[in-house]
Amino acid sequence: MIRVLVVDDQDLVRAGLRTLLENDPDISVVGEAADGRAALLRVRDLRPDIVLMDIRMPVMDGLAATAAIRADDSLAGSRILILTTFDEDEDIAQAIALGAAGYLLKDTSSDELRRAVHTAAAGGNLLSPSITRRVMERLARAPKPPEPDPRLSALTERELAVLARIGSGETNDEIAAALHISPATARTYVSRILFKLGARDRTALAVIAHRSGLDPTN
Repeated sequence: MIRVLVVDDQDLVRAGLRTLLENDPDISVVGEAADGRAALLRVRDLRPDIVLMDIRMPVMDGLAATAAIRADDSLAGSRILILTTFDEDEDIAQAIALGAAGYLLKDTSSDELRRAVHTAAAGGNLLSPSITRRVMERLARAPKPPEPDPRLSALTERELAVLARIGSGETNDEIAAALHISPATARTYVSRILFKLGARDRTALAVIAHRSGLDPTN
């Protein structure tokens, strides 16, 4: 069972997130908090597997709370997923630098949110597709000559095509539509690529694709 602490300053949002998450029989919401300081106390008390953290909150914001949790070695077992309406570059960069396991926007679907909780609980890191695109755009603003990764030689032509589309920030459904395969097949390809390249998550794959100059239009 994945134990989740929901942190948001709006009562209705917390209630909605609890309902969405607990539709998954493998997820249990063990507590709630309305600000970052209360979240820190609840994490110390409950030791949840996942902290679903808003950013803009009174008393202590989500980024400050994330920093405080990550600075406490005794809380290393609690991973933090940022869930917010704000997609400002500075917030994204700071959350990643502080060690958040993921950065999601509140327009994320309920299925994607539950998958994100499972991914983070399993040790993975993730960003919303739109956030991945923005990270790639920031990399593109400081162009460097492509440096093909030697590990790419282990990939098939179709796997390279999938990797190129991951690099452009496409979701599994978008990859499936572009390559005329099923979403399940797209997920299988992503899993194979992660294994073959020894990459931690989709964001790492996107960076490899970008640095290697892979172009989904070719």
